[in-house]
Amino acid sequence: MLFKGTTRRSAEDIARSVDSIGGNLDAFTGKELVCYNTKVLDEHLSRAFDVLADLVLHPLFQDEDIEKEKSVILEELKMEADSPDYLVQEIFSSNFWKDHALGKPILGTRETVGGLDKADLREYYSAVYTPANLVITAAGNLTHEKLVGLAREYFDELRPSGPAPEDDAPHTHARIALRNKKALEQVHLCLGVPSYPLPHRERFTCYVLNTLLGGGMSSRLFQNIRERQGLAYAVFSELSPYRDTGYLSVYAGTSRESARQVVDSILKEFRELKDRAVDEEELRRAKDYLKGSLVLGLESTSSRMSGLARNEIYFGRFFSMDELLESIEAVTADGVREVSRTFFDSKHIALTILGNLEDLHVGREDLVC
Repeated sequence: MLFKGTTRRSAEDIARSVDSIGGNLDAFTGKELVCYNTKVLDEHLSRAFDVLADLVLHPLFQDEDIEKEKSVILEELKMEADSPDYLVQEIFSSNFWKDHALGKPILGTRETVGGLDKADLREYYSAVYTPANLVITAAGNLTHEKLVGLAREYFDELRPSGPAPEDDAPHTHARIALRNKKALEQVHLCLGVPSYPLPHRERFTCYVLNTLLGGGMSSRLFQNIRERQGLAYAVFSELSPYRDTGYLSVYAGTSRESARQVVDSILKEFRELKDRAVDEEELRRAKDYLKGSLVLGLESTSSRMSGLARNEIYFGRFFSMDELLESIEAVTADGVREVSRTFFDSKHIALTILGNLEDLHVGREDLVC
């Protein structure tokens, strides 16, 4: 709704303001934050900042625009429901974080979207869009002083509000969910375990572990499940850390006949990581993969901008590239094994399988690692 018009600009004016200078304007919503961003030539910084500040500070929330946008979101919900790789992750999250906001879909549901009105949006906007909640970051050919001046010029009018409500860290649930959807050709599965929060001291060990397990083409899951056994086209692991919790998950798309074998193969990799220390050559490959990704990210101003925001939000400080590379280099094989033993506990494993399942059954007794 913040793109639908302000007290100074219509929705079309907002779009044209950035298009006319060859830039782009975008936004995304995550589980813990929303980001509004623009990318323009350095000579257009002031104009781009003016547009971005305007849409964040002066939204209109007009009734007719709200109804139109609700229709758009409902269509997006239908689109996502037709994407099984997305849907299986949503079902997994709703079970893993049962009865907590992390388990709710970012898009909402037909019921929650349909029930929203102007008063709801205004109340939420007033509570959340406050100085204490905002972080402004930028990367590119600019000076810190210039950005501070623009922030002061445009955001000085924003008034503080009360403190954000406190909440408890969510509890995880080791649920097994088998969802039948006959129209699907493949079976899609998501298997996951609790992991550490983003600011945890062992976060770099977690990154290395995820890389070893399923973070690239040379990872164990890719090589063993796709290349050697030919059981899946897509198979990977993903680390999803938040400010006070997290999880490590594995996704795979396979045939119904191969689903049990894929689950068994994933659990076998869990056992291997728990039982045997990673050899130095494999550990070196994982470290170099992570270090290369970080350094290559420096070539993108968008990546730098996001990194600055993440450091400020979760750590309250800036980490230099040298610090990050040293932290990756400090990860040991014993450290990876210790974290594996903590994460890969059979009683904490959650599993979601989506597809034309027929008589497929997976129980707790099948998830031993």
